[in-house]
Amino acid sequence: MSTEYSFFLGCIMPNRYPAIESTTRFVLDKLGIEVKEMEKAGCCPAPGVFRSFNKPDWMVAAARNIAIAESNGADILTVCNGCFGTLFEVNHALKHDDELKKKVNARLKDLGYHVEASGEVKHIAQVLGFDIGPTEIRDYIKREVALTGVIHYGCHFLRPFTLKQIDDPEDPTILEDYFIDGLGIELLDYRRKHACCGAGGGVRAAHIEASMDMLYEKMAAVKQVPAQALLDICPFCHLQFDGGQQTLNKQRGTDFDIPIIHISQITAFAMGMDDIGMKYQATAPDFKLEGRPL
Repeated sequence: MSTEYSFFLGCIMPNRYPAIESTTRFVLDKLGIEVKEMEKAGCCPAPGVFRSFNKPDWMVAAARNIAIAESNGADILTVCNGCFGTLFEVNHALKHDDELKKKVNARLKDLGYHVEASGEVKHIAQVLGFDIGPTEIRDYIKREVALTGVIHYGCHFLRPFTLKQIDDPEDPTILEDYFIDGLGIELLDYRRKHACCGAGGGVRAAHIEASMDMLYEKMAAVKQVPAQALLDICPFCHLQFDGGQQTLNKQRGTDFDIPIIHISQITAFAMGMDDIGMKYQATAPDFKLEGRPL
């Protein structure tokens, strides 16, 4: 496990859910991992939208972020599936295609940057679930989490498998193993567990009705099981679940009220942080996690 990372913040987390950032920093500090700031980093940019319109510019913008991380001498860490998708795939492409790297560096030169793609790009769920793992994480937690929940993987964490090879995207267990064996959480299966939340790929921005249709199907399936909360690993999915429930309640008369908790938030709670920022969220702001002695 690396002892230092260049922390890529992305857009949604610092602007909409700063508690995910503060809890991530708390967790990394408890694990003894040094955080290196990525000064002047920009949008990742979003894999579903930007890449679809202009792949060369998408790649150069991502390569600039990778170059900033390389100047820190540390691999990249992100807590967002979309950021992970873009930065991982561009880093992989540059690492395995010298001609592409020359073309990208020719454009980066005008901006004062140079990329080698010599490092790695990691997702916080990968670091916690695999690099540390459910057994070792118990050396760092102060209490188990007394919670019955459901989980959402999202689209860009495990796919494409041919590149990432983290876990089987059709039948993954990395999050189940971490939450159950590592943090003591009871997880429930539910219909549409591996379906998209409806936010990514520009769907939420361009087709809000279709986005809400997808979210409604997901939340209706969650409501069929006695889950106390939904656990996710991506701030954009988090925004869709948290704010989207309120949109559905206002526009369609539903009564969804499922608390949404990011993997960094619930890990920070298990490590002893009491205020993980639930009061700043749109749905279930009064929800309180409960601990259980180890």
